[in-house]
Amino acid sequence: MADAHRIPPAAARTDRSGRTLGSRQLAALLPDPAEARPAYRHLARAMGALILDGRIALHVRLPAERELATALNTSRATVTAMYDLLRESGYARSRQGSGTWTALPEDRTPSRVTRALGPPDTAIDLSMAAPGLPERVLTDALARVAPQLAEHAPTPGYHPYGLPELRAAIAERFTRRGLATLPDQILVTSGAQHALTLILGLLCGPGDRVVVENPSYPNALDAMRRARLRTASVPVTETGWDIEIIESTLRQVVPQLAYLIPDFHNPTGCLMPDHERLRILRAAQRSGTWLVIDETLADLALDVPAAPPFASHATPGGSGQVITIGSMSKTHWGGLRIGWLRAPSQLVTELAGQRVAADMGGSVLDQLLALDLLARQEELLPSRLEQLRTQRAALAAALTEHLPQWTWHLPPGGLSLWADMGEPIASPLTERALDYGVRIEGGAHFASDPGVFEQRLRIPYTTAPDALREAVHRIATALADGLPPSAATRRPHWVA
Repeated sequence: MADAHRIPPAAARTDRSGRTLGSRQLAALLPDPAEARPAYRHLARAMGALILDGRIALHVRLPAERELATALNTSRATVTAMYDLLRESGYARSRQGSGTWTALPEDRTPSRVTRALGPPDTAIDLSMAAPGLPERVLTDALARVAPQLAEHAPTPGYHPYGLPELRAAIAERFTRRGLATLPDQILVTSGAQHALTLILGLLCGPGDRVVVENPSYPNALDAMRRARLRTASVPVTETGWDIEIIESTLRQVVPQLAYLIPDFHNPTGCLMPDHERLRILRAAQRSGTWLVIDETLADLALDVPAAPPFASHATPGGSGQVITIGSMSKTHWGGLRIGWLRAPSQLVTELAGQRVAADMGGSVLDQLLALDLLARQEELLPSRLEQLRTQRAALAAALTEHLPQWTWHLPPGGLSLWADMGEPIASPLTERALDYGVRIEGGAHFASDPGVFEQRLRIPYTTAPDALREAVHRIATALADGLPPSAATRRPHWVA
């Protein structure tokens, strides 16, 4: 059944084992060689920083020395010396007959240690970018849905596709946002992660190539690793996506699937412009790639209007290769475990069939609560957005006061800041911060390529302003008191 969706054929995909970074693309990322002397050290230092920051992916073939020298308007000897220094410092590897490839020094590769125990009860938890639900909102909703739940009690209660009325409400929500949708194009799932897992299980097989952003949502990356998929990463920075790199990656790798978070990207907070969405749609159509668009944060627009659905930018009849996933977790409450996907009707039928093998259907009570909250979203969402603006301002002010050497861009929406500490200290700092009563995740946890983003922290603004101010004060104190010379890098079992 899944084979009908596995396009293009495997033979057309597996003959491409890697990617090449074009000379003009690389030259656009590097500084002017004339800015500092010696030029080759200046260029090598900048390139190492780009690799550590994920802007240049690992295991990508670098351009030939002569081509890059021409693009940089410098001598070939300078480029040769730069490549030699990159190899010497571990940021490049060469293979006879295969050229030079980006790499990571061995001591930069983090170990993946699972934390078995949670943080102390008194710790301020900044590891999860997910808000709570006000008690009054939940109790009022429970009172309203109780009679509806009683009506469902005499029935078996199994709904593999989701409650019909909830599917209709989600479809109407897409239509209202500019993407005409029928209920039979909707599958209700136990959260967006469940939706992604079903998609990977149906459309991909072990060894298939998938494109992911770097950084990205760590649970999605873990799902792909468990499915034994081969990932090709494309960088996302504070300024957004490099669409030329995405287009060239789709063209070179010809992936089965690409997973993107264009709306207030987790963790950077970036919002993809409409014209870039259109270019990606066209590139994906050319390569026959399924686009899986994660819209879990799309409603959390704090400073700009919410964007229309990604698939609405497709030409008529051209959105069949786009699957959109969303959930209630970020806008309402993760405890509901209600998510959904929008896809072609036939694909929804196949996904529901796969779902039954492990899950006969979601909780009727949770789905009724979700239906009630969605019906009241225009009433509830403005107060949620105002709360997030207040908390974001409190976090930004605390960082400015206590950690002025750090830099960040204020995101136009979403739930977190992507802070640059200026030095690769995330792993020891997150370990030490826990001793000071703050649980927080370093940037490496969000990396699709291991070992990068050690100079980054994701800091959610999903808790009260006083707690955020106290958390930043504790982190600054931990940093001022000194970090251990080395610390085991950790990776907890999951992060929202």
